[in-house]
Amino acid sequence: MFKGLISFCLSRRPIVLMGLLLFAGAGFVAFKLLNIEAYPNPTPVILEITAQAPGLSAEEMERYYTRPMEIGLYTTPGIEVIRSTSFYGLSFVRVSFKYGIDYYFAYSQAAIALQQNVNLPGGVSPNIQANSSTGEIYRYQVVGPPHFGITNLRTVQDWIVARRLLTIPGIAAINSWGGPTKTFQVEVDPHKLEAYSVTVPQILNALGNANINVGGREITVGQQSINIRGVGLIDDGGSDDLRQGYKVADIENVVLSQENGVPVLVKDVGKVSVGYRPRLGILGRDNHDDVVGAIVVQRRTEKTADMIPKVEAAIRTLNHDGSLPPGVQVVPFYDRSHLIALTTHTVLHNLIFGCLLVFLIQWIFLGNLRSAVIVGINIPFALFFATILLVIMGESANLLSVGAVDFGIIVDSAVILVENVFKNFQRTPEERQGLLQRLSDGFWGSDPTRAPDHISQAPGWTDRLRLILISAIQVDKAVLFSALITVAGFVPLFTMQGVEGQIFGPMARTYGYALGGALIATFTITPVIASFLLPENVKEADTIVVRALHRIYKPALRFALTHRALVVGVELAISLGTFFLIAPRLGSEFLPHLEEGNFWIRASMPTTLSLQDGEAASRKMREILLRHPEVITVVSQHGRPDDGSDASPFSNVELFAPLKPLDQWPRGLTKTNSPNRFRLSSTMSCREWCSIFRNTSKTTSKKEFPASKA
Repeated sequence: MFKGLISFCLSRRPIVLMGLLLFAGAGFVAFKLLNIEAYPNPTPVILEITAQAPGLSAEEMERYYTRPMEIGLYTTPGIEVIRSTSFYGLSFVRVSFKYGIDYYFAYSQAAIALQQNVNLPGGVSPNIQANSSTGEIYRYQVVGPPHFGITNLRTVQDWIVARRLLTIPGIAAINSWGGPTKTFQVEVDPHKLEAYSVTVPQILNALGNANINVGGREITVGQQSINIRGVGLIDDGGSDDLRQGYKVADIENVVLSQENGVPVLVKDVGKVSVGYRPRLGILGRDNHDDVVGAIVVQRRTEKTADMIPKVEAAIRTLNHDGSLPPGVQVVPFYDRSHLIALTTHTVLHNLIFGCLLVFLIQWIFLGNLRSAVIVGINIPFALFFATILLVIMGESANLLSVGAVDFGIIVDSAVILVENVFKNFQRTPEERQGLLQRLSDGFWGSDPTRAPDHISQAPGWTDRLRLILISAIQVDKAVLFSALITVAGFVPLFTMQGVEGQIFGPMARTYGYALGGALIATFTITPVIASFLLPENVKEADTIVVRALHRIYKPALRFALTHRALVVGVELAISLGTFFLIAPRLGSEFLPHLEEGNFWIRASMPTTLSLQDGEAASRKMREILLRHPEVITVVSQHGRPDDGSDASPFSNVELFAPLKPLDQWPRGLTKTNSPNRFRLSSTMSCREWCSIFRNTSKTTSKKEFPASKA
């Protein structure tokens, strides 16, 4: 079946060896280019659509915003299910598409449906958020000098840092957290409005018209043309220094109307002050109750290994090119590169350890070092072949897909071939001559080792090479069908749907690529290497391990044949017992446990708790976690970000606690018992919690928030 390929390789062995070296180099390059993720994305395309209307209750948001968006989105092709949640001032709709739907197709179709079918009250426009289950790749904090001010840090984040990072190709969103957003407020006096005959819409129009630059014509001065423009933008005084941007004089002096030739200004009918937008979430870190930070989200189709270096380079540039005010820095506290590095290290460790282990086992059982080397070469060849195909196909590798490759199955075909070469090399001279004569007589088809005249032997073909060719021809069909049977065993993985298909599909494809590479190596590389490494006269002898196994197996076999009924009964009992143990779990889902090495903790407080009163509870949570020496830092997210990208109520607190490397943990502490210590600490601090809630209840009615709910 593979006679032509095998004879081609054996007749051009130097070319095959050079090709092997070039292939190894290409494999190394492909491994460098291969995108390695910690775990596959198990979800289909999910779009999260939000609409915000401050001041409206959850019922009103459901009636006027959530339902119209749901109805308008149902015309989008490829939708699997639509789920929604309505909060105070926020409508959150999650649209799940069927598996296989392209992300950009789903995004564009949903945007068209919203534009054509949805009209929300008050001119509110729904926003398609860029969040995804595996899109958060980087988290950072904006820090500044002691007296810079948290509000100014938030201004830096919104107007400098976020805008710079959004210019990176592949970044979908920057979700800002923490810090109040500065606003300029005009508090009008109704009595003064009536006295001056001024209305609120008139004030809004005047403020909008006053905060604008206008362009005029040009005038000619000598030979020069000079453009005329009017500068009317309101100046808060912070163009050179953010800390000075609190001046309100320009707003106070905006003209509203005139009465008897006297202009009526904004300051005549109200008070202008600097205020803050109502906050929806608070970000805390360690001992600081309010800090400014953000989450960098990549597009679903991007690769983490490519995006993180771009983000890091942009942040380094921001910190050193003078874009930020003096003393302000962007400090990261999490990026997924650590997880990818850990995954890559684990993958390399498993691959190297697996190769060495299989090589050692082959050496022990074959009893011949050269044969073990010939067989072992197939493993890196198969892995390089799979890696090159993954890069060409644009697929990513992960710990599950690469770590599940069974090296024992990979080398099966090579073991069969080498064993047959051994068998033929051990034959008597008469038997060898008979095999060679059968090859010449066309028993396996035309003889490729003959010259064109079909009489003499082609140059370069020795009897040794012809025996290797015969050995490979004898087992080629058996090797091929054994590989096909192994691939057939993965058919259930290829046919899996939903979450299981997303997780185990890459593993099945990677395994198939590796098996294909092993099959190619068996009929190309293995015969050539065997022609160089195997001696002319070989002798197969059982090793010490094989002889020891024979001494154990032969008595057991005699006992089984003598007491057949007993053996069958014991086997049947074991099978039935195993069935009854496994039967209760049939139909349950199997998903591997994926651990990043950090803690992500979610705490739920009383639903009527206000954002400000929950701040003390968030502080206590961080203090409890910081008591443990294995915790590096603790970051709490209380509520939701101002853009509504995370649908969480004020009663929700999420805490991120990255952990030190295991070798820096206290003696006797493991990942298994560390969560139990956290739970114990929370239980021991119950009195402290109750004290916090009682203190906050002074500003909250007992009817809405009784302390007993703590």
